Amino acid sequence: MAGTKRQQAIRKALRAVAPGIPLSDAEAVVALAERRHMKDLPPSTALWLALGSHVRHVHTDYERLLGEGYDRDAARFFVADDTDAVLAGWGCQRSVSDGEDE
Repeated sequence: MAGTKRQQAIRKALRAVAPGIPLSDAEAVVALAERRHMKDLPPSTALWLALGSHVRHVHTDYERLLGEGYDRDAARFFVADDTDAVLAGWGCQRSVSDGEDE
């Protein structure tokens, strides 16, 4: 497996957390988890935050809700079930409703 130890740990965490994630989504999530502002977080935490963020922004109505004037917390609340449904479809056993920081 190529890459730094951190990159390898992020990819390993993704395979463990969401084994059924499509490749295009996996690549986007890994890229988010490797961003500079995530570097001080443990790889598994960076991965979880990136995974939740990706699903919320790409696979739910989160952006539309923000555009309609909802604040971040309200928009996150309204898309939590949809976010969890996508994650569950990828084999994820964890829920964003269990607690998430970004």
